[in-house]
Formats: sequence, structure tokens, C-alpha cells
Amino acid sequence: MTASAKPRLVWFDANRVCAAMGVVLIHSTTDFSGGVFPKAEPMERLVPVALRSIAEFSGSEMFFFFSLFLMAMRVDRRMPAYKPAIAEQARRLLVPFAVWTVFYAFFRLMKADAFHYLPYVLEQLGDWKVWLGYFLLGKSQYHMHFLPTLFALFMFYPVMRLAMRYPILGLALFATLGAMNHVQTYIWSLQLDPDLRDYLLRVTKILGYVGYGLAAFALYGLWRDGIPRGESKLIRRGAFYFAAMAYAATLPFYGYALFNGQWGVRQGWDFYGHFLMPLFMFALFMGGQYRDWSPVWSKLARYTFGVYLVHPMVIDIYDVAVSKAGLVPLLEPWMIVLSRFVLVLPLSLLVAMGLSRIRLFAWTIGLGPSPWEWGRGRRTAAQE
Repeated sequence: MTASAKPRLVWFDANRVCAAMGVVLIHSTTDFSGGVFPKAEPMERLVPVALRSIAEFSGSEMFFFFSLFLMAMRVDRRMPAYKPAIAEQARRLLVPFAVWTVFYAFFRLMKADAFHYLPYVLEQLGDWKVWLGYFLLGKSQYHMHFLPTLFALFMFYPVMRLAMRYPILGLALFATLGAMNHVQTYIWSLQLDPDLRDYLLRVTKILGYVGYGLAAFALYGLWRDGIPRGESKLIRRGAFYFAAMAYAATLPFYGYALFNGQWGVRQGWDFYGHFLMPLFMFALFMGGQYRDWSPVWSKLARYTFGVYLVHPMVIDIYDVAVSKAGLVPLLEPWMIVLSRFVLVLPLSLLVAMGLSRIRLFAWTIGLGPSPWEWGRGRRTAAQE
């Protein structure tokens, strides 16, 4: 069965939408400084920590996974040469990344002023090393790491193609994650300059995350060749089990956060449970490819990249509004978390939809041609 004959990909869109919801929920479950409400009593942290644990069923690593699955599809259909393929990804990812980097570098001033750390942020804006970290590591905002890291992963797609031919190589994800964890633990033990340490950690992260590419290319190869309805059900059932076990493995990490009021260090099975979850969740959706998915999933999926990019802006606006209104002392942690998520998710979707309708901004969320391509269609038509 050819790829074009398959009645699918709505399951894939549903996966994308759930991943976007998960990322927004993850970033909604913290206090105003990104912590786990350290001054609250353990039972007062129960709802934020519980929601955080559920949200990480589809976190930012899931965005890497389905982005690499799409890369496998493009490579398989077009078989582009390496340099043109990487140049295309640089245009699609790095140019919007540069725009959003500058935006968030200055947008942070609003929250910094409201929460009284404006001098610190202003000092950062005057440091060229900080700007280097913004553009190389995506440190202008906590979610911006995704784009430069994804671009770096795409550079390894010739290696990932091995798994499309030999799907057993998808299991290498276990090894690459283990090696990454081992090396990063050693790097953290060294007395290094913090900036140098960040770059070394990112290099090892990229090398480790190539395993996601191997797994994504392997699953694409299996899916392309056709998975019968009965076997899809088996995949879904198995994915349910493995996702449940991965979640159980992460419970000690969340238990530490609940009782100590701070995030711990993922190690051992805490680590594997978290970082293997994208594989199991993706398999869960793929196993449901023959289910009767609503076309609404595909309509919403168009805006998931935009929701990912804009939701920290909406969260900051929420935080500043709550602070300015003097509501912080009146709200329990669960109230902050739930109200933030309930407001931020739909507002982020509306912002993404609004940007998609404005030609000047649509391309920054992947929904329109770049400015330098605007005249290309007219020129081609005139030549014809």
C-alpha cells in the first residue's frame, strides 16, 4: 500500500494537538518563577505536581519526535541532496527562530519589571555572551531551545535513514539516551564555566536526541510499508502498557517535588521513564490510525507550532495581570495552575490563528511564505 493510499495522518494531527496541550500544561503548573510552589504545604502542591506529571505524557520531546517523523516523510518522498535539504530547514526553522529570539529577549522586560528583577534582565541584554546563548542555545525564553536543537538534529538525517531501512535500529534510542545521561552527569560534576557547560550539555543532548530520529524514522518505515488493522490494535495495547510503566517510573521524581517543594534530578528509571515516554505515546497514536478520528484534529494541528511559540508570551501576560491585580496572596497553587491553563491554552490558539491571517507574521509560525518569497509566484506567472 502506498503512502498516498493510506487514510491516515489524522491520528498524527491528534498527536500534535495533544502535545501542544501538554506543553502548555507543563508551563502552567509552576509558580511565577518556574518553581513548584516551595512555600506551600505538600498537599497544597498536589494538584500542580499531579497535573505536571500528566502533562509530561506529551511534552516538548514529543515535538522533536513528530517533527523528525515528518522529516522522514519528506526525505522518503523527495530524497533531497544533503545541502539543499539542510538549507531548506535553515530557512524554515532558523529565520523564524531569529525573529522570535529578538522578540522574547525584549518581551521579558514586561514580566521582569512587574516582578522586580528588571535590572538583571537589562544587564543581560547588554552582554554579548548572553546574546550568543540566545541565538545558539535558544535561551531567550525557556521554550526557544526547541528550534536550534531541532535544526541540529536534522543535520543527522542521513544517519537516521538507516533506521528506515533497518527498523530494529529504532531501539538505539535506549542506548543514546543512556549515553547522554552518563556524559551529562559527568559534565555537571566538573567545575566548569557555566557558559561552557551549557554548550557541552547541548552538544551531548543533540547527540542523544538523534536516537529520537532513529526511532521516528523506524516507525515511519513500518507505517509506510503498512500496518494491518489487527496489528495496529496490538501496537496500541502495548503502547498503553509501556506508557503506564514509564509514568510509574517517573513517580519518585514527582514525589520528591511534592514533599520537598523543588524539582529533583532525573536519574535512573526516573530519567528513562520521562525520555522514553514520547516513543510510547507516538506508538499509541499510531496504533489508533484506523480509528474514526474527527477532522477537527487536523484543523487544530495547523496551529500547534504557533501555540508552542506564543504560549510563554500569554503566560507572562497572565502572570503580570494577576500580580498587578493583587491576586497572588489570595490564590492557592491549584487555582493559579488551573486558571492559567484554562485561559492560556485557548488564548494561545487564538493568537496563533490571528497571526496566521496576517501575511507579515504568518510565516513566523510556519503558516505562510517568507517575505522574500512573496513575489516569487507573481514573477513565475509573469514569465509563463
